Amino acid sequence: MDYLLLFIGFMCMLIGVVGSLLPALPGPPISWVGLLLLYLTEAIPMSYTVLGITLVVAVIVGVLDYVIPAKGTKRFGGSKYGIWGTNIGLIVGIFAPIPLGFIIGPFVGAFIGEMIHDSTDSKKAMKAATGSFIGFLASTFMKFVVSVIFLGLFLVKFWEYRYNFIY
Repeated sequence: MDYLLLFIGFMCMLIGVVGSLLPALPGPPISWVGLLLLYLTEAIPMSYTVLGITLVVAVIVGVLDYVIPAKGTKRFGGSKYGIWGTNIGLIVGIFAPIPLGFIIGPFVGAFIGEMIHDSTDSKKAMKAATGSFIGFLASTFMKFVVSVIFLGLFLVKFWEYRYNFIY
């Protein structure tokens, strides 16, 4: 049973790292499930502190993933229309049949939202769309780093288990 949990946990880790780059999958929470499965094995010593801290980090990063692009839009002078456009563009971009729609969607959504708000100021709309894009890149980078750290933690714990190595 331990081997099955380890295998499924490792798969969750890999899916989490890939999911940190794709907005359709919540990368850090999936990676955290991999850590949970690792700790559910009988061979790995349970550390509720590490599990609790990583859960809090996964939840915070999951929430920030939706907040950061909208804040980037606002920081670069966008209105509520631009923020809504960013969120709608992200959702549409995920399901759009175009390559890299999840990257283009927030940018185009913020631009369209700002143009609806003030159709005479395309410079401001472009600035807000740029803020949205920078926010999207920042949140993606943050998710990727957290997922890779979770993967590293998984591998260290597995190494301890596999080779009976304890620090």
